[in-house]
Amino acid sequence: MLTRKQLELLDFIKQRMDRDGVPPSFDEMKDALDLRSKSGIHRLITALEERGFIRRLAHRARALEIIKLPDAMEKPGYTSGGFTPKVIAGDKPATPPGPPRGAMVVEAVHAMELPVMGRIAAGVPIEAISEVSHHVAVPGSMLSGRGNHYALEVKGDSMIEAGINDGDIVVIREQTTADNGDIVVALVEESEATLKRFRRKGSMIALEAANPAYETRVFPDHLVKVQGRLVGLIRSY
Repeated sequence: MLTRKQLELLDFIKQRMDRDGVPPSFDEMKDALDLRSKSGIHRLITALEERGFIRRLAHRARALEIIKLPDAMEKPGYTSGGFTPKVIAGDKPATPPGPPRGAMVVEAVHAMELPVMGRIAAGVPIEAISEVSHHVAVPGSMLSGRGNHYALEVKGDSMIEAGINDGDIVVIREQTTADNGDIVVALVEESEATLKRFRRKGSMIALEAANPAYETRVFPDHLVKVQGRLVGLIRSY
């Protein structure tokens, strides 16, 4: 049985992972639950982990994985939508309660091949990406809605506090619009591509890093073109 705050936090983490593909920061969790300090979030995270609802991925900033949901959140009509894990821990197996010892279970996983379009800068923008370097298999459950998807290898650490590390593969849904707070692939001045959080302020576009070592870059809106939105993350160990 979860407390009301534990359930609220689990629901908020799930919604943000469904929307952005990565967990929220501790500051975002604190604000969402109207807590005064992050220590309360630490206690709630620990309680959820001890009860088997989430797992913290070692040595990764903001890396959480939802293992299961309470029955109430999985019933039809629940307003936050279905459960779709967005973080894949490479070849590391998940460890929820399994079948009796000696039982054999075969689970079919639907996967799709996506083109990896090269490397995307999570730091100082690099040249626009246009050529396929290789392909990667992505679980079909990670692909959000209709439309084309592609993958990019992350270069740099400017999005580390969004749980996106150097060397990760990000799954991008191809689209030309974005809402404030979305993590997007942005083409700057027709020549540079970067992975940043999108903010529109009137006729200006702010591309925000998730690392205090990097400054927010602001451009007139006609100089920035959204090329896709982050919908998933693949990490190998």
